[in-house]
Amino acid sequence: MAATADHSTTGATAPAYYVSTPIYYVNDRPHLGHAYTTVAGDVLTRWHRQRGEKVWYLTGTDEHGQKIMRTAEANGVSPQQWCDKLVEEAWKPLWEHLEIANDDFIRTTEERHTARVQEFVQDLFDKGEIYKGGYSGPYCVGCEEFKLPAELLDGATADEKLCAVHKRPVEWLEEENYFFRLSAYGPRLLEFYAANPDFIQPASARNEVLRFVEQDLKDLSISRSTFDWGVPLPWDEKHVLYVWVDALQNYITAAGYGSDPERFAELWPASVHLVGKDILRFHAVIWPAMLMAAGLPLPKRVVANGWLMVGGEKMSKSNLTGIAPTDLTSHFGVDAYRYYFLRAIPFGTDGSFSWEDFTARYTSELANDFGNLASRVAAMVGKYFDGVLPAATAAGDAEQAVADGLTAAVAAADLKIGEELDFAGGLAAIFEFVKQVNGYLTTQEPWKVAKDESEEGQARLATILYTAAEALRATAVLLNPVMPSTAEKLWVSLGAEAAGLGALGAQTVATAADWGRLPVGATVTKGEILFPRLEEKPTA
Repeated sequence: MAATADHSTTGATAPAYYVSTPIYYVNDRPHLGHAYTTVAGDVLTRWHRQRGEKVWYLTGTDEHGQKIMRTAEANGVSPQQWCDKLVEEAWKPLWEHLEIANDDFIRTTEERHTARVQEFVQDLFDKGEIYKGGYSGPYCVGCEEFKLPAELLDGATADEKLCAVHKRPVEWLEEENYFFRLSAYGPRLLEFYAANPDFIQPASARNEVLRFVEQDLKDLSISRSTFDWGVPLPWDEKHVLYVWVDALQNYITAAGYGSDPERFAELWPASVHLVGKDILRFHAVIWPAMLMAAGLPLPKRVVANGWLMVGGEKMSKSNLTGIAPTDLTSHFGVDAYRYYFLRAIPFGTDGSFSWEDFTARYTSELANDFGNLASRVAAMVGKYFDGVLPAATAAGDAEQAVADGLTAAVAAADLKIGEELDFAGGLAAIFEFVKQVNGYLTTQEPWKVAKDESEEGQARLATILYTAAEALRATAVLLNPVMPSTAEKLWVSLGAEAAGLGALGAQTVATAADWGRLPVGATVTKGEILFPRLEEKPTA
């Protein structure tokens, strides 16, 4: 787990901005789809930290269920050994590699989780919310989900049915189960959705859930009795808990449910559950109904991101379209990777990964617009003022326009990223400002103004370069949540911390728009190129 040194900026009793990713199933190594959601959550929580808020970011792994048991058996190890290996060798190292600053990493095989899960379901059982019955129906081991007829595709024979997600045959299961009275919660859920129209986002996801619940809910099978890799039901250990009922509770068990009431009161309800659209119903229907039954508050928002597509198919290991994030970071770098997927694909919609588009955006937006701007400004301050940032004493309308552009960019980015989770829109606003600053330099032509050795000419040159450097100061703050290593390099190049402005992580979004914060006299140095020229695309 990667974590920042101190995420708490307010008193211990203040509510936290709590964001969670799905906990990922460890039947295999992570691919781009997993990293997409996790990077989005990281950028969101880093942004709120730079608002000066207390933040808590949770991710983790889902380690029970039939699919993991079978995968472990196929690899000749126990399910626990398989999970331990994948978590320690694949999942945690990738999040560290991608600079994910999560505050906690929950594993559903940990006792802090399993003990609380048993308490939770025992409480529902004692309240009469769970009853014993039998179930028969099609089951997808890949999804760990019973399927409705409308969710199946025709297979190779008249009797074969396929999971629409995995394109693999479902299994027909008949077994004794315990059921949660989900059907009783349809009206309450619809009432809650109506009272909280922003609970499910985007609108397309909300509409899907409304249609599903309006068709009448069926009681949910919450146990399995044909295998034993799961959390045993405390009142009947011949059954293990259905993996999804177990997994969903990570959001409260990690937050202190049943173990730390003060911490739980500080963190729950979650501010945002980030989920893939394929698991939306679990989070927007089953999870809220379980919380209602337990008498607990519901999360404030469930936001479903779209799928990353390759050749028209959802990116996944089972469809052989999974791409390892390190395949891209080794070529483009980690920060460019973090930037690209949030910039190129509007969050909440499906989007196709394209090597060519990534290369084009890297070259145009990162290397030329942003990286070249930083290099030019540092080089000119070095050449004309011996690397010492001069004062702006001849500011006019052009400089005011840049300052106004910054104010607009900060407001737009804060709204888009911090509130609407429109990462693409927020980054577009920031890079529109970067383009404005490039245009300002092109128009003002400081390399020509430098030839005027008069006092007025040198004052004008100083003003132009201070304006550009100050714009970069603000840009570093705004891009720090997205590209932390690159932003830190720029911060060091501007000499901001050494000149007394403080660490980059201590800067807030609100003060990014305060013009004139970069101290005059700061030592500006031309560091390494922020986005080096790309080598040829590697071949398989």
